[in-house]
Amino acid sequence: MSAAVERLLITGISGGQGRLVAKRLADQFAVSGVDRAPWEGHPDSITVHTMDLRKKKFEDIFRREHPTAVVHLAFVRHFRADPMVRHEINVAGTKRLLECCATYGVKKLVVLSSSYVYGALPESPYYMDEDTALNVSRHYPDIRDLAEVDTLCSTFLWKYPEIATAILRPVPTLGYYVHSAIGGYLKLRYVPTIMGFNPMVQFIHEEDLAEAIGRAIELGLRGIFNVTGPGAVPLKVAIRETGGTAVPLPESVARTTIDGLFRLGLYHLPPGALDFVKYPCTIDGRRFREATQFQPLFTLEEIFSSVRH
Repeated sequence: MSAAVERLLITGISGGQGRLVAKRLADQFAVSGVDRAPWEGHPDSITVHTMDLRKKKFEDIFRREHPTAVVHLAFVRHFRADPMVRHEINVAGTKRLLECCATYGVKKLVVLSSSYVYGALPESPYYMDEDTALNVSRHYPDIRDLAEVDTLCSTFLWKYPEIATAILRPVPTLGYYVHSAIGGYLKLRYVPTIMGFNPMVQFIHEEDLAEAIGRAIELGLRGIFNVTGPGAVPLKVAIRETGGTAVPLPESVARTTIDGLFRLGLYHLPPGALDFVKYPCTIDGRRFREATQFQPLFTLEEIFSSVRH
């Protein structure tokens, strides 16, 4: 292989988004990846290491592969895992990755954060920009680890200016291969909502997000960027267009019921998630579009059809 080809390491490569990013960048980079789960049938040109980022041997991958670029996707975003384990993987795993990037000469780093870090609050402005405070921990402590990761990476960005670090905060992602909390919510036949509320929601298709990540790593982008899809719609339109039926509930009933079902393992989201179906969490993606000329290719109709049931 030519020495001129950059070496790219993707964490979380076996997940749906990781595979799409690997395929998007395989022509420009020598791609390797690491994941706790194997990727059966991965392309021969891609090396996949099955390993936990928290293990000491993880550092051996940097010694062996010599990546100059890293895309960090290895996060637990569901709530089936023990909360302590989830926190360790997301926060301690990211800290270990950042230490390796600083030690082994990585030149470009892209971290996939989330628009959820802003939180959904009654006082939140519409179309928040990247300077908006990260308030998700105030009412949704179950995902405070995502805000901690974002803050950790923001500190790294300013501490190591020689490493082009981009933190991407995309809107919720839907598609055939990505398994997201909002995707699971929209796939319910009867979808609980809060009576009297119908917030605007934004989505991006998984392939458009792979394109956004690809552009960020190709350009060596540096900074914090919101990433948006084709637009926003009322929540109940999204529920209808994905084949579900909205079931408005009084808030007290919804929180009590979902809390009980979540504790019994019969519902996939904790009650804190209800804030996101009560108040809007919409973001402004202009900074990323201007930096990369990125334009989403998938319409909202195409995004909804990818998860329609």
